[in-house]
Amino acid sequence: MMRTDYMYMTKCTKGECFEQGQLSRYGNIELSPAAGVLNYGQGLFEGTKAYRSEEGRLLLFRPEQNAIRMKMGAERMCMPSPSIDQFVDAVKQTAIANKRWVPPAGKGSLYLRPLLMGSGEILGLGAAPEYIFLIYVSPVGNYFKEGFAPLNLYVEEEFDRASCGGTGGIKSITNYGPGLKALTRAKSRGFSDVVYLDSVNKRFIEEVSSCNIFILKGNVISTPAANGTILEGVTRKSIIDIARGHGYQVEERVISLIELIDADEIFCTGTAVGVAPVGSVTYKGQRILYKTGPHTVSQELHSTLEGIKRGLIKDNKGWIVEID
Repeated sequence: MMRTDYMYMTKCTKGECFEQGQLSRYGNIELSPAAGVLNYGQGLFEGTKAYRSEEGRLLLFRPEQNAIRMKMGAERMCMPSPSIDQFVDAVKQTAIANKRWVPPAGKGSLYLRPLLMGSGEILGLGAAPEYIFLIYVSPVGNYFKEGFAPLNLYVEEEFDRASCGGTGGIKSITNYGPGLKALTRAKSRGFSDVVYLDSVNKRFIEEVSSCNIFILKGNVISTPAANGTILEGVTRKSIIDIARGHGYQVEERVISLIELIDADEIFCTGTAVGVAPVGSVTYKGQRILYKTGPHTVSQELHSTLEGIKRGLIKDNKGWIVEID
């Protein structure tokens, strides 16, 4: 995290709309000890990026999808949310105000973190009476220390990420803290991240800690269906579209551990990671290796996605929002 120049913030009371937001210098915010977000975890976050093109233009990638997902999450968490237009406008304002922090073309991106939280005081269990929507930013490079090197994943059998009827399908802040135990343990053993299994049968793959997962077998690309326990990532959705456009058959369905072990390729997707190839998965002490490197499907999809994001490939889908 690098402190930058400006952040965006607006407030609203329960049952009303968010007021017009303001940009202010980046800094601490004041919260009551009785704030709903501190006591009951009533909060959501999003993540999107601004890129600099070769010509110096500032580009956003599908920010309206983040706005839609925040609205869905807010409904689940009994929170008001900014309108889609207000959300996108706030992202634009914040990116422009911090444009000197956007890395040069091909050298990284400016990560934007929208936050929605229950800021009002609430002692008994209930929805907060007041809410804050804010956005802060930081320039970033690669999410994993491996860079573009293949990831080494560990199948987590003890801890669950989400359960049916829970909040696994939204970007609630409460989804991430409980995952630190498994992630920290895996990293201490030399792994990049963990693959979570379904909480009922422990036989089907769901997600990696911070990203969605795909497997390739032949010409078929499969990813776990977003059925309430899996976050429907913006990058996930985009890769599904791109892969179908490249002639691959794409399936969203239940995927067993056996299929994971038998896959030709595995890759992860997310705003932070982009498209990250997986070199190995370790399950019950057995390390399974997968195809990586040039001429792989993950590399093909990565190149197309990054080309669109950075203005190197023509955007025929209306995904790019130019802001400068």
